Amino acid sequence: MNVLILLGHPDTGSLNHALAQAVRDDLRAAGHDVVFHDLYAERFDPLLGSAEIPERGQVPPAIQAHCDELCAADGIVVVHPNWWGQPPAILTGWIDRVVRPGRAYRFEEGDGGEGVPVGLLRARAAVVLNTSNTEKEREQTAFGDPLEAIWRRCIFDLCGVRVFHRRTFGVVVTSTEAERLAWIEEAKALCRKAFGPARPASST
Repeated sequence: MNVLILLGHPDTGSLNHALAQAVRDDLRAAGHDVVFHDLYAERFDPLLGSAEIPERGQVPPAIQAHCDELCAADGIVVVHPNWWGQPPAILTGWIDRVVRPGRAYRFEEGDGGEGVPVGLLRARAAVVLNTSNTEKEREQTAFGDPLEAIWRRCIFDLCGVRVFHRRTFGVVVTSTEAERLAWIEEAKALCRKAFGPARPASST
């Protein structure tokens, strides 16, 4: 199957990079076709211009290519840190520019006049891997879990991706090498479970 992996972290030595690269290599070894984007390394432009906003707006070729990859994906993996309860700005900008009306979703008229979302993505499953420097109990008590709402309900459910998995690894700043290696193995296992075996090549 086709798997799209998005990485949003500026530090190449980060746990985020290690997670994303390990998952990428593991899925490729299992026979999946993987498209991998390190948004910072690629200097992705997160700024949405007004001409792009309409469904039939003027979309630059580079952004159109990202849209095509998203729409062709059977599975999606997103890796990023928890920054202020939200993804880094570069990844939020990717959502703004790439998760487009008419490609990822559309709205139909509802009986109250509001738009009823219809998901258009073909992906059957999505996995979000986050890192945090806050203890889980304090995170939940003090802040709730806004990333769960953002990714599960506001993005993937709206776009028609019903199977959703998310794992937050932490506390990263006090973690040991053994803990980080265990987290990497856990991330690989989660993605293998979410996407299953690659489809065998058809015989002729």
